[in-house]
Amino acid sequence: MMYDITKPMAPVMPTLGKGTECIKILLSQVSKDMYEPLVPMLFPILGAHVSGAEFQYPDLSWKELCGQMANLVADSGCNKGQLSLLVEAINRDFRQHDEAELRKLVEWQKQVKTKSANKEKPARPDVAFWFPPSDTTRPAFIQNSMACETQGGRTQFLNLTEVEMLDSLCGGHKQVTQMLRNIYDRQRAGALRATADGVTGNPLLRTCLTISSTPFATRKFYKGDLFNGTFGRMVFSYKARTSRDGRIPRIGKFTDEFYQKLDEYLARLDSCKGRFIIRPLNKLTEHLAQEMASMADLTDDDTLWDISKRSLVSAWKAGAVLWVLNNQTWTKSMGEIVEYLVWHDIWSKLRVFSDLLKEGDTSTAEAVKSGPKNMLDNLTDTFNEAQLEALRLSAGKPSEGTKRQLRVWTSRGFIEYSAETGLYSKTQAYLNRTR
Repeated sequence: MMYDITKPMAPVMPTLGKGTECIKILLSQVSKDMYEPLVPMLFPILGAHVSGAEFQYPDLSWKELCGQMANLVADSGCNKGQLSLLVEAINRDFRQHDEAELRKLVEWQKQVKTKSANKEKPARPDVAFWFPPSDTTRPAFIQNSMACETQGGRTQFLNLTEVEMLDSLCGGHKQVTQMLRNIYDRQRAGALRATADGVTGNPLLRTCLTISSTPFATRKFYKGDLFNGTFGRMVFSYKARTSRDGRIPRIGKFTDEFYQKLDEYLARLDSCKGRFIIRPLNKLTEHLAQEMASMADLTDDDTLWDISKRSLVSAWKAGAVLWVLNNQTWTKSMGEIVEYLVWHDIWSKLRVFSDLLKEGDTSTAEAVKSGPKNMLDNLTDTFNEAQLEALRLSAGKPSEGTKRQLRVWTSRGFIEYSAETGLYSKTQAYLNRTR
């Protein structure tokens, strides 16, 4: 286990090495304080460029790289706007495509207006926007999803600068849960309705999206969806407030040289078609699943275990994006980034929502205090069963689980028992496990 997310400190992003050159190119255009919070946000944008490819998850299911969703959480004035700069840089070709589509739509509207009421109107052209506006409404989103499906199952991408924009996109706050679940799981929209113009469609949703929001707005928006699966499907990237150093952050110049390098990588995403099995990535994901189980056992926290499962899937999709960017080859550095993404997502969720996950409702500062506690870290290096039982009781956990927790810790190699002294001791492997 490399990261200890029970601590307030954010997981430290590993060095970007071989196989992560595209990520380094993108980060070269943002201020250094945004490197770590922006890395998880890049993969939904890049993943939207992959249409027509499937990858086998370790459970043997086949998944497309659509359905990636990430929410950047930072206080007002903390440089969240730099995300939109990268969105526009990566999606320049989407913009060009959409401008051409818009011209077709405008021309059709002109033709419709020139026809008298008793004349046959020209049919609406098949227009699909790959990068719809952030204020897209639910009917327009469904219509555009139908057009993208007609055009070969193209993935559309949306960048929402406020989390409340999801209400308009989904047709109201009560529909957010269903829509986000359908987007994540690549399901149909569930929008088959009879209207005056006929029957509306029910398209397969191939969508990636990014969101920016403050901690207050984020907590308020997701408060009712923490236990229904919606919360786990969204990747969160939290940037804590930093010290007042009085420095104005610098961003890049987005030169022609930058775009030339970036376009070489985007071309690899656009041309990726077919079915693939990335065995090193799947092996890593299996390993991370074990680490997630270890984390849940150390904290005796079922909520952590539940949210970690979809964090694994989201990080796995990011790994598939890296694999395509790196000419379909795998490196150690790519694996380190995938591992970081899992832990950073869970850490972010705990920093922003821990108290709400315990059915409280206080400030973000209280959420930090209410985060999961590694019980073994709160014990001395050598301890007895009674000490663990007392610790469990102080944490509001039943004493009946003490023996089971000792068995689990022993089987995982965290502790060892001495029959001679009747005491448990932390193993050296456990003491060396985190950074």
